Amino acid sequence: MSIRINDLTVTFRNNVTAIDHASLEIPEGIFGLLGENGAGKTTLMRVLTTTLSPTSGTVTMDGIQYHEKNYEKIQRQIGYLPQEIDLYPGLTVQECLEYMGALADVPKSLCRERIEYYLEKTGLTEHRKKKMKQLSGGMKRRVGLIQALLNDPKFLIIDEPTTGLDPEERIRIRNLLVDFAEKRTVLFSTHVVEDLAATCNQLAVMKKGHFLYSGSVQNLLDNAAGAVWECMVTDPLKARELEQKYRISSKQQAEGGIRLRILSRVKPGIDCRPVPVTLEDAYIYLHA
Repeated sequence: MSIRINDLTVTFRNNVTAIDHASLEIPEGIFGLLGENGAGKTTLMRVLTTTLSPTSGTVTMDGIQYHEKNYEKIQRQIGYLPQEIDLYPGLTVQECLEYMGALADVPKSLCRERIEYYLEKTGLTEHRKKKMKQLSGGMKRRVGLIQALLNDPKFLIIDEPTTGLDPEERIRIRNLLVDFAEKRTVLFSTHVVEDLAATCNQLAVMKKGHFLYSGSVQNLLDNAAGAVWECMVTDPLKARELEQKYRISSKQQAEGGIRLRILSRVKPGIDCRPVPVTLEDAYIYLHA
């Protein structure tokens, strides 16, 4: 399963162009999507889920072109977890998922098997009889993810799946997605760079409707190699001076002063040492 986006443009009625002649290939496996607010990520996901038609350009899924006549066929192969989701507050978790499975035409017995499996995988088994309105935000996200998986989609699109989850829950969800992505395609959009570092080999970075980068995580890291420095300063005024002069990826109060990670191709004019690049460093460096 692969998705090809060619010269895609989406312009809204107020003449705002959310995606501007963008091209991308999303291969099998987990593919990360990074970008600041307003970058065009949500618009792209709306196009890929068939809820928004592009102004121009083409999108294909394994050779099937995104066109109204093919939308029903495409929708049967897609699972989607949007950033905002509100699933039937008066139903229990079990009832909600069974209803969502019925809407997706999943046979009842198979649906219940999948619900059982994913409730266990997401740590929600003991909460199955709770009403949706009783759940925390993080628990609702997990139920939302389960509903996106019920039809066993070939193409799973998830927007901020770990929002509101504690560290242990985030790890559980990431592991579930890695297992699910075998022989499938998962588009993982998030602001949490750490989640992509732990799950993805390939990613794209969006900014103002364009793709700044598309390729392997390793190549993005290599792009910033030799440009990340760590220093310790004791004077807050010196720290602010460095922040004005350089791109800073991390600032941390530490014993003995303030620890800074500085992004610069040239060694900063201060006592510092080179350090290994993180994905967060590489992402910020790309925007420098």
